Amino acid sequence: MNGYATPDRDAVTAAPGGLLDLLKVAAVVLDGGGHIALWSPEIEQLLGYTAEEALRQRADTLLVAPENRTRGRELFAQVRSGDRWAGVFPLRHRDGTERAVEFRTMRLLDSEGQPHLLGLATDATMVRKVERDLALSHSLVHQTPLGIAVFDNDLRWVGVNPALERINGVPEEAVLGRRLGEVLPGLDVEVIEARMRHVLKTGRPLLDQQTIGRTAGDEQDRAYSESYHRIEDTDGRVLGLAMAVLDVTERQQAAAEVAQARQHLSVIADAGVRIGTTLDLQQTARELADVVVSHLADLAAVDVLESVVAHGTIAPVSGGAPAEFRALAVAAGYPTDAIHAADPVGELATYGSSRIITQCVRRARPVLVERVDPKMMRRIARDARAAQTLREAGAHSYMAVPLMARGKVLGTLTLYRTVDERPFDDRDQALASELAARAAICIDNARLYGRERGTALTLQRSLLPTTPAEREGLDIAARYRPALSEVGGDWYDVLPLGPGRTGLVVGDVMGKGVQAAAIMGQLSTATRALARLDLPPAELLRHLDDIAGSLGDAIATCVYAVCDLRAGICSLSSAGHLPPVLAGADGGATLVDVPGGVPLGVGGVEFGTVELELAPGSLLALYTDGLVEKRGEPIDTGLTTLIRLLENAGPSLQRTSDSLLSALSPEPDDDVALLLVRTRA
Repeated sequence: MNGYATPDRDAVTAAPGGLLDLLKVAAVVLDGGGHIALWSPEIEQLLGYTAEEALRQRADTLLVAPENRTRGRELFAQVRSGDRWAGVFPLRHRDGTERAVEFRTMRLLDSEGQPHLLGLATDATMVRKVERDLALSHSLVHQTPLGIAVFDNDLRWVGVNPALERINGVPEEAVLGRRLGEVLPGLDVEVIEARMRHVLKTGRPLLDQQTIGRTAGDEQDRAYSESYHRIEDTDGRVLGLAMAVLDVTERQQAAAEVAQARQHLSVIADAGVRIGTTLDLQQTARELADVVVSHLADLAAVDVLESVVAHGTIAPVSGGAPAEFRALAVAAGYPTDAIHAADPVGELATYGSSRIITQCVRRARPVLVERVDPKMMRRIARDARAAQTLREAGAHSYMAVPLMARGKVLGTLTLYRTVDERPFDDRDQALASELAARAAICIDNARLYGRERGTALTLQRSLLPTTPAEREGLDIAARYRPALSEVGGDWYDVLPLGPGRTGLVVGDVMGKGVQAAAIMGQLSTATRALARLDLPPAELLRHLDDIAGSLGDAIATCVYAVCDLRAGICSLSSAGHLPPVLAGADGGATLVDVPGGVPLGVGGVEFGTVELELAPGSLLALYTDGLVEKRGEPIDTGLTTLIRLLENAGPSLQRTSDSLLSALSPEPDDDVALLLVRTRA
């Protein structure tokens, strides 16, 4: 569609367009030595420097960061020699930040033949935005099936899109500059132009206006729906109006198709909200079945290949081999005994190669049976009793759709119609396939997540120590609870250091999954090795910090304590970890004020140490943030609760550990490591 023109005000001048104002094109002139000679208000707005601050300054030192100056001088020399240059170059704003600026540059010569450089500049981000908007507008206008026309204020054609060319039966060049009646006299021109004048005058759009008439592309009258909108620039100046045209001759059919399309989109939108709310296989299957019986079928079942459920792998069904399924969900849109005809949820079912469900997964294609006869029912139902139940329930139409994700079949979605008398058709199959595809991605994500989580959890548990229930003079309890979502890198350890001396460590690697567990294993192993040297806590953390720095982007918090029962003291150092809690035999509990330090892997900061008196019966609690941190609550709330619970701790550390987990983190969003140590009387 051609651009529309602005009417001339007189024979010479015309009203300005708004695009240059939108782009805020700025100008700057440099002399032959690279000094700023001219500085426009627009460049001041773009870069923040006033003319007084910028003029006579070298552009490269004022506006270009040191690392870009060599390139900037090369470009200056290139333009100074007579070559033009256009592109994006970063300039330094007065506030110290960098702005991507798009340039058009050229050489100018003054009256003495001395070269100057003119730079026309604008914010590159704004240019990209305008380009995207224009490209989007062009794409929408030229690809939409809706006919679109633009008229000027004199109601003359300015442009039409390809869809309207087809509706009119007239090419665009034949209508430009002409009135509607000159091109399409078979339409109700008087009524249409009256609507145009009304919209131009009031600015209020007119929508879905009906017109009966005939264009050059028609041999008989047809019905059209037209919508009119006034076009204004950013300053509110009226430029003309746009008209959208839709052929609605077959309105009833079109209305039915539009309604069905809207319903289809509504179902897909509903599925997007309701399916895949968790990474749990069975929950996702239930959500799919519930959506299907809400919109498409009277009865639905979701069966996933046993290899996916049991092993997290996808074993293809090929040849004449039977298929093993695990029933994950069954749903009905109304109370019916037919729900019992499906495989019981959670049970394993094996189907031979001739069964419809097996053919569906083997061929990776939907199977649609519009009318189910008794012979076909025997190939569908799991056994004769189920077939009888389905017949008695009125099952008359059937469809099996593969659950396909990333090119592989995970299982099937099975649908029946019993109460709804309409048989399934191709449109139902398309909708069911769309729902199945969306759910299959969620199921496959759950499969992959479950496999990775299992691997990480196995690795995590294998790396955690078997904690002794006691050490010389100490009672000990430890717990590790993985997050419900993704396993992290929390760990604890109890390290024998010699007679009457025990090392305690609790840490938390930032990140999730196998990588975090692997880093945790390396730090845990390093801690055990360093502990054998009987290093002071701060020195041990310093070595751990060096090791963490060598592991790439590894960051971890950690607290390390050495309990010396013969001296009756405990020395603690922290690497950005939450403070331990010390509870006395008298029932009082408080957070230990340990010099915070920084997490392991940051480097360059010394770690401090605090010494505590360990009276008989003292209880020391080390933990990770998953114990006390909850979404939507300040961490102080969890810490206060932890202190209160430890003030009332019973004699059994094992029970105390379990009660802390139950009270503070019954369903943790993050991993929890907890280590409780009590000195014996």
